[in-house]
Amino acid sequence: MIPVILAGGTGSRLWPLSRKNFPKQLMPVLGGEFSLLQETVKRVRKLPEVQSMVVVTNEKYRFIVASQLQAIGVDSARIVLEPMGRSTAPAAAVGAILAQREGGDQNVLLLPADHHIHNVESFLASISGATKYTEDGGLVTLGIVPDNPETGYGYIKRGVAVPDSMGQGYFIDHFVEKPDSERACEYVSSGDYYWNSGMFLFKAESYLQELEKFEPEMVNCCRSAVEKACVDLDFLRLDKDEFERCPEDSIDYAVMEKTLKGIVVPLDCGWSDVGSWSSLYEVRDKDSRQNVRIGDVILEDSNNCYFHSSGRLVAGVGLDNIAVVESKDAVLVIPLDRVQDVKKIFSRLKTESRREYESHTKVYRPWGNYESIDDGERYQVKRIIVYPGQSLSLQKHFHRAEHWIVVKGTAVVTHDEEEMVLTEDQSTYIPLGSVHRLKNPGKVDLELIEVQTGSYLGEDDIVRLEDVYGRTK
Repeated sequence: MIPVILAGGTGSRLWPLSRKNFPKQLMPVLGGEFSLLQETVKRVRKLPEVQSMVVVTNEKYRFIVASQLQAIGVDSARIVLEPMGRSTAPAAAVGAILAQREGGDQNVLLLPADHHIHNVESFLASISGATKYTEDGGLVTLGIVPDNPETGYGYIKRGVAVPDSMGQGYFIDHFVEKPDSERACEYVSSGDYYWNSGMFLFKAESYLQELEKFEPEMVNCCRSAVEKACVDLDFLRLDKDEFERCPEDSIDYAVMEKTLKGIVVPLDCGWSDVGSWSSLYEVRDKDSRQNVRIGDVILEDSNNCYFHSSGRLVAGVGLDNIAVVESKDAVLVIPLDRVQDVKKIFSRLKTESRREYESHTKVYRPWGNYESIDDGERYQVKRIIVYPGQSLSLQKHFHRAEHWIVVKGTAVVTHDEEEMVLTEDQSTYIPLGSVHRLKNPGKVDLELIEVQTGSYLGEDDIVRLEDVYGRTK
């Protein structure tokens, strides 16, 4: 079995924690030290059938994904880079094609990277049990047993039971879009409907054959994109021209709603897609007044609230059913029953080209990260962390000069033809137009303060002359 994990979404409904350049699947939004992606990978590695896996993501997230996989000891994953998003049906096709290349007609387990599962043993047992349906060409989806009339999910209506399944699998009658409250209540009370989880299991060849019936051009484009793909460091880059020609569609619309081989297997495991602040509220521990408090939070006379502080003290008095989420550069205040509307704010930020749409004050790079501390007219101050053994690109700037002060660790600085070693409390000045590079030769993080001055301080004022990560911009 090869898990194909989809890790390219933006998570717009969890703004301001989730941003375009650092979305929810890469964050530990449930607390603890592991991101949702890491939790997903750790979960499926418990399946004895799993020897390798495929993670599908994009250019922006590639180094973060690679770093997070390495942090949990996963070095056998194939990280596939999509040049542009084409939804889940093409991603599943790419995964199936790669699975065939690695080991014939294997089972493919298609999973989003951003879900939470409370009862992992139940989840694993359902996956193992569902493999019996794929042997005969069945395309299985895991249907979540609903515990409330949720209007934020699509539903799947089950048909007749699969022969000899003992009630563990049903042929799919049809899929239903997100219902209103009245219809959702009808679905749940009937016992014949499940939430559409977006998790699928099938033989690679079975999926490709069914997809070819309904979307032959999609299969052709995906095969060509894989055949013409190039290996770049630890990544497999799909061919841009071929993948760009690929039709865009979800696996639900492209295959599952049309095929006669669809089977739904009920799954009752404490599942959440962690798609909104209300869903996070449901899965987090609560105090005696049913409040979720994360970080430095003080509440008085407040009930049924979700408060999240990323750093500053956040206080509330006399509140009910409210979510307050604080990050270093933005604060969201919204009723918990309107959290789906966060995506409207996200869209406005995008339309207005606000930085808060793109990224946090802390930005991750393959060599480490940097965080903006202060800025003003013609200056900017950053805290830079360089991981052990890593280095920035050999570069220059046309509009800014830089002053580096080492706070912790040891730095090797290239400055035009000169190379110098700086330790704690030492500094150097990089004039405008000077060719320079920063390395960490040590075994601990290098931390320094960078003061930029100049007429333009945008991140696009950079000319890379040499880069160990293959970046050109």
